[in-house]
Amino acid sequence: MMIPEILAPAGDLERLQSAVLFGADAVYLAGKSFGMRASPDNFTRDGVIGAVKLCHERGVKVYLTCNTLPTNEEADMLPEFIKFAGDAGIDALIVADIGVLMTVKRILPDIPVHISTQMGVVNYLAATELYSLGATRVILARELSLSDIAVIRDKTPSGLELEAFVHGAMCMSFSGRCVISQYLSGRDSNRGQCAQPCRWAYHLMEEKRKGLYFPVFEDKDGSYILNAQDLCMIEHIDKLCGAGISSFKIEGRAKSAYYVAAVTNAYKLAVEIYRQNPKGYETPDWLLEEARKVSHRQYSTGFFFGEYNPGQYYESGGYVRDWDVVAVVDGYENSLLTVTGRNRFSCGETFEILSPGKRPEPFAVTKIYDEDGGETDIARHPMSVYKIPCETEYPIGSIIRRRN
Repeated sequence: MMIPEILAPAGDLERLQSAVLFGADAVYLAGKSFGMRASPDNFTRDGVIGAVKLCHERGVKVYLTCNTLPTNEEADMLPEFIKFAGDAGIDALIVADIGVLMTVKRILPDIPVHISTQMGVVNYLAATELYSLGATRVILARELSLSDIAVIRDKTPSGLELEAFVHGAMCMSFSGRCVISQYLSGRDSNRGQCAQPCRWAYHLMEEKRKGLYFPVFEDKDGSYILNAQDLCMIEHIDKLCGAGISSFKIEGRAKSAYYVAAVTNAYKLAVEIYRQNPKGYETPDWLLEEARKVSHRQYSTGFFFGEYNPGQYYESGGYVRDWDVVAVVDGYENSLLTVTGRNRFSCGETFEILSPGKRPEPFAVTKIYDEDGGETDIARHPMSVYKIPCETEYPIGSIIRRRN
């Protein structure tokens, strides 16, 4: 029985720590160059080295993105970046360009190379040829169905790993090389600078009636005709495994540390439930709810079940945000839980606490002590330290949250 890898995003050190703490088997991250997400902080070279050390101490792999389409000038700098990656001890490089792939294999012939979804692999022919060129894994195009993936698995070498996105935001261009952002804003999505114009509201304007806007879709707020729903496959773990996917990728290097923690934890627990009973797998309702307790757009299952309109969403480009982080656990001593506040909270409130590898539990606040030991009714100040009486010791990094 194949147990898939849970691959979590790490846009900075805080999100990396959340991914590792909440059960990721591997993380993917970027340096300050050659990465397809320019908006997160990403990692300096010392940061990459530190990330590798932290992850390897906990048995977690690190995949470094090198998946922009480099210009001629940047191509000159590529060999030095690849050598650095090898020296840093990363476990694989993610690439989206055939020239980058061959350069990596010449400089670091033994390092695993993963083919980015940006390369748009949709059939077993492309996957097999990339394997023959030295790729160890293909991150499959997002427009593939489960039956398509099963055929690729059946007709490619057993040594080739297949990875697929299972959760998170979807680009309206899917695996294509979208140029809308560059055209409208001068920000090149293929260089990590996407302005997300597919999330904007659009109207039509007839050239002789300037300033008079007509909605494309009959709605007073305009139309979001390019806006894709988010992907969520947590209730279909058994089907994903049955298709031969060996790595479940969570989108979200620009998302919050809470998002990374909650979604990673949910998929890790779902895979464990599958491992215990693969033939009778069923996702419990509380675990389905975990996917809805993070900021998200309306969910769909993308193309996995052969749909050709994988959940376009026309009402808005915004998020559903039903839960907030109240505080994060820093320690436990003398029956007191030390927390750092993230949002205002009060005595008498009951929250949920999310710990690594566990189902969330109710958490009641009976008293609050400030940094000086004085009792207070309200924790007013974000990022201040408070102590809360608690009979249970929760791990550092556990998250206290509430429904909006």
